[in-house]
Amino acid sequence: MQLTAARRAAIVLALSATAALTLQGLALPAAHASTAASTAAAPAATVAGIEAATARTLAASLADPAWRAQVRTAALGSRQVELRTLAGRTAAPAGLDATVTAADRRIAAAKGLAPGTGSLLRLRLGADAMRDALTPGTLPLVAAATSDDSASADDAATVTAYDSAGRAHPLSAAKAPRQAVYVVDIDVSKAVSAGLAQVDKAFAKAGLTTPGAVTPNTGGFWTTRVDSVYLNDDEEPWILGDAEIFSIVSGFGLDGKVRVDTVDMPYLDDDHTTYYPNQILVNWSNYKYNLADVVMMEDDGDTNYATLAKALADALLTITDQGAYIPLVDAILAAIPASWYTNDADYVDSWYTLARTSSGRLNGARGNGWMSVSPYFVGAL
Repeated sequence: MQLTAARRAAIVLALSATAALTLQGLALPAAHASTAASTAAAPAATVAGIEAATARTLAASLADPAWRAQVRTAALGSRQVELRTLAGRTAAPAGLDATVTAADRRIAAAKGLAPGTGSLLRLRLGADAMRDALTPGTLPLVAAATSDDSASADDAATVTAYDSAGRAHPLSAAKAPRQAVYVVDIDVSKAVSAGLAQVDKAFAKAGLTTPGAVTPNTGGFWTTRVDSVYLNDDEEPWILGDAEIFSIVSGFGLDGKVRVDTVDMPYLDDDHTTYYPNQILVNWSNYKYNLADVVMMEDDGDTNYATLAKALADALLTITDQGAYIPLVDAILAAIPASWYTNDADYVDSWYTLARTSSGRLNGARGNGWMSVSPYFVGAL
């Protein structure tokens, strides 16, 4: 589920009609190319291209009845299945495991993650309502949950899914189909956690996260805690699944330089839902002033965390302490590449000048959500 009102309502994941795809060492014939009226080719090195190629490869593999039965059992038994583990089963077609493993490595590289991040690709049923349609004799379609921001307005209304013969089938992005559709996507929760770790390392190296301190005479430190949070409904397509939200907290550190902290918010799966996390958002012992800013973002799969860290560091390191607090939201938003406001690391909302004493409901600056916060003292043991 995406959570930004400015996004388009759908995705197109089709490869071009002339694109070749390698499956078990053999290229699919041109006759199996897309028959959709309009398709959009995703560069092979992008997350979109890798996911689309993997989806088409998996769809072709389902022609094997024994293997198809194993995939069905796995999909019905769990909300999501690690694709590399599934492809490693003895019934899997020869070469599928190696194909998925290579795709995982390429996705990690495309997202700016460490080579040791591990398996990121997963498989899930497109919607719970499709469970009844996934009968033992069903040949399900397979689609990829990645958007194509270069798609035309007409393309944006459809999702491309593949059958076992390699043919492309355009599906409505606004309404889940009745037929069974497997979705290949990324374990974004895992990717966000690994990505934010990379960002924090980059910020530390750039001097944007100098250590704070616990004041000895207080035996603890003050924080701002998120008691509840709500994001608005933006009617996003069924294929994208749950959101993965993180926040960027910024202010001036004790050394007078800009400080940036990342906060993962993995519980924020759905919009139009109130969550009660009791999560610490700001540790005030890290900040010079009694004010900080919060920018909330979402990763839909294409986020490159190395690029994100560099863009923010380059912008924020130019800001100096003028002896008074300077809001940093605008500098952060200006540093984020324009494409990331479409369907990569998406801007959700922001909160300016959050104070240590702030409490109660605080509406986001762009009206896309609210947080209820309270001061919370963390005492030393």
